[in-house]
Amino acid sequence: MRRVLKTLFAVLVAFFLNVAEASPHRDRHVILISIDGFPAYLWRDPSVALPTLRALASEGVAADAMTVANPSVTWINHTTLITGATSRKHGVLYNGLLVRRGEDQPPRVDPHAVKEALIHVPALDDLVHAAGLTVGESAWPALTRSRAVSWSFPEVPSMDGKLEREMLAANVFTETEISWMQLSGRKNVPWLDQAWTRAAQYVFSKHRPNLLMLHIVNTDVTHHRYGPGSPPSYTALSYADRLVGDLVKTVNESGLRDRTTFIVTTDHGFKQVEKFLHPNVVLKQAGYLRPAGPSIAQCDAYVVTQGGVAMLFITNLNRKEELKSKLRTLYQTVEGIDQVVDAADAPKLGMPTDAENQGMSDLVLFAKAGYWFNSKGPVGDAVVTPAVDWFGAHGYLASDPQLDGIFIASGAGVKRGETLKRVRNLDVAPTIAHLLGLAMPTAEGTVMRQILASEE
Repeated sequence: MRRVLKTLFAVLVAFFLNVAEASPHRDRHVILISIDGFPAYLWRDPSVALPTLRALASEGVAADAMTVANPSVTWINHTTLITGATSRKHGVLYNGLLVRRGEDQPPRVDPHAVKEALIHVPALDDLVHAAGLTVGESAWPALTRSRAVSWSFPEVPSMDGKLEREMLAANVFTETEISWMQLSGRKNVPWLDQAWTRAAQYVFSKHRPNLLMLHIVNTDVTHHRYGPGSPPSYTALSYADRLVGDLVKTVNESGLRDRTTFIVTTDHGFKQVEKFLHPNVVLKQAGYLRPAGPSIAQCDAYVVTQGGVAMLFITNLNRKEELKSKLRTLYQTVEGIDQVVDAADAPKLGMPTDAENQGMSDLVLFAKAGYWFNSKGPVGDAVVTPAVDWFGAHGYLASDPQLDGIFIASGAGVKRGETLKRVRNLDVAPTIAHLLGLAMPTAEGTVMRQILASEE
């Protein structure tokens, strides 16, 4: 199967190059920055101190809102940003790879899966690499061990990594810092963001890739813990702005600013949380899930939670259709459930059916505003509890305006001083491809020609 996938990728990439709009722009650079969990409504708040981002917007194009994809979860939308495709097409449905563990056992999500196993269509890194251009990335989700990335600094770096060894030799990092990043478990995310930005600065100044991708995470962590629009939220957004400023400074000092385009965006917005919803307690109370202490001995069904969305799997395959009907009816009566969507109807939301993707659940649960699906499994007996130490979430339907994200484009090839009402994250990848002289015909999105300078 892996050989078949590699062959398919080769055919698709060759197709990309055959239909390229023009020869690759080898002297051009695009920097794609994702500030995780940055809702459009906070971008529109003039009291948020964002001097770097507002300067980029005034020199380029900004949108009042950007529509994200379903489900409004981190890895799904970061993959949409680099493929121009919905999850139905690119295949990523979780912050990792869904692993089924056999009948009557709950599935799990593997966050360490390699890109080849996760993403089902060519992404920007494949396209750019196949065109003979170069790619760098720092902490970008779902790109683990991508063969198309020349300079990769993963979220959890390794002492043996090519780029890590190079930066250790250049005294950009110390062995102590790399070791701490391996063991920290995101203990000090502001410092991690600074380290990932430092790696991106080094890659651009030393190697000057045509495409560089950077993921900034502390905004998401802060919005989860303290809620969007809280005082810590404002601080986190301003800190992210400072990190973007560090990378802009590096580009300015390189002498390549007039040939570089910045795209600053996000994966999703945020909603405030007031109550925890425990969907696996529902299964336990109904007799469909049988705990053994803190573990699960056996289950007929299990729910994998992702904030405002939860994926329900029927694990007793002999009773699949019977249980699917019963559980749909059951969850429609549970406090805090907004919608129960059958996998057969998931394509209406840009998501695959269970026949199209082995990671797709049988039912999809969406929470009401103020509720968040808790991930602790069948702990306790209460289905709904007050939110404790968790005051923001995402994963809700992407049509919710609070899930809208930010979008800024500035620099080479982009108009100056334009404001757009709304853009789509589906259109980011084909637009970046166009800026580099390439085309992306497998994308569901299109080039955002409304942001391009006339010469483009």
